[in-house]
Amino acid sequence: MRALDGIVDTRPLRAHPAFRRLWVGTTASSFSGQIAVVAVLYQVWELTHSSVWVGAIGVATAVPTIVFGLAGGALADAVDRRTLVMLSSAGAVTAAVLLAVQAAAGVQSLALVLFLVAAQTSCGALGSSARRTFVARLLPRDQVPAGIALNHVSFQAAMLVGPAVAGLVLARAGLTWAYVLDAAAITVSLYGVARLPSMRPDGAARFSLASTWDGLRFLVRRPALRGALATDLAATVLAMPIALFPVINQERFGGNPETLGLFLSAIAVGGITASLTSGLLVRVGRPGMVSLVAAAVWGLALAGFGLSDTLPATFACLVVAGAADTISVISRGTLVQLATPDAYLGRVSSVEGVVGVGGPGIGNARAGAVAALTSASTAAVTGGLACVLVVAALAVTHPALRRWSPRETSAAPPG
Repeated sequence: MRALDGIVDTRPLRAHPAFRRLWVGTTASSFSGQIAVVAVLYQVWELTHSSVWVGAIGVATAVPTIVFGLAGGALADAVDRRTLVMLSSAGAVTAAVLLAVQAAAGVQSLALVLFLVAAQTSCGALGSSARRTFVARLLPRDQVPAGIALNHVSFQAAMLVGPAVAGLVLARAGLTWAYVLDAAAITVSLYGVARLPSMRPDGAARFSLASTWDGLRFLVRRPALRGALATDLAATVLAMPIALFPVINQERFGGNPETLGLFLSAIAVGGITASLTSGLLVRVGRPGMVSLVAAAVWGLALAGFGLSDTLPATFACLVVAGAADTISVISRGTLVQLATPDAYLGRVSSVEGVVGVGGPGIGNARAGAVAALTSASTAAVTGGLACVLVVAALAVTHPALRRWSPRETSAAPPG
């Protein structure tokens, strides 16, 4: 494993058993998420054959993410973060089991599927902020970027394998077993959290609406943090392509469920490729600037995806988009974790989570609506180009984001 350090910095896995266990659990959680994405996309498309309703999945995930993500951030700065993650994960398992039950019973209810998706998303959002704080608590400061990179390596590996596995399970065993696999993977994810020590925040704040507002004020007053999250919001809301996958798969490749899974896997191929350079990436002195460039490349690649009309060209654009996304996520995560003091880390992480999950949800709803009014290709091209323009504007208006360095200490809480 030492031989990989020039490419992927593996020190956190070698030197910190608690992080290693958490990483195994995080990988399982990422795998379960990819299984669920493909299963829900497939079921909603089969029920409706409508890109608008596929886009509505984004609404069912975005609204709970915003509401419960912000609440979870305030809770993460007020209670034991380990306990919060354990309870929220148990709720997510329950929702996954109920999705399997409705599929097995052949209920054929779009409303029920969207409700259960919203319930599972709510549970995940409630604990996601607390989970994000674990890396900074378990690792020394100089290894935090490497820990974030390793988590994203596991996410991309799950994204590579998960959709392909989901496509095979859907094609050969059926929808019920895809949801069962989702529930099993979430259960495995509890392994890493269960053995953590107590994770009460430093200077715990009282859980209240005022504490949530205080966290938002802290973020808005820090241009580097504000710009980093605005960049991600521009990329996800304007250029998210997932809702377009079923209709493009139908139009170009006959609606094969295995091809649908491979769309997501193509993004993961790019992510894995970029992750192999994470040992170098975490040493870059200006992660904010890197995230801006990566977001612009993401937009250009997805505009190219909208114009592609062959399988190799389609996959190539998605591979480039996946690489850009990985670089952006690692760079942004490094900035957020190291520029935020622990007392505010739960609330700032909650906003990052809202943007990271809610943004794609809104973006998928936008893509589905534009595709219904025009075409899937038009939705992809216009969204990608709009992303590039907004990211360029953020680069001009947020010089602190371009210049931020990991050598800077965490910003002091506002007095």
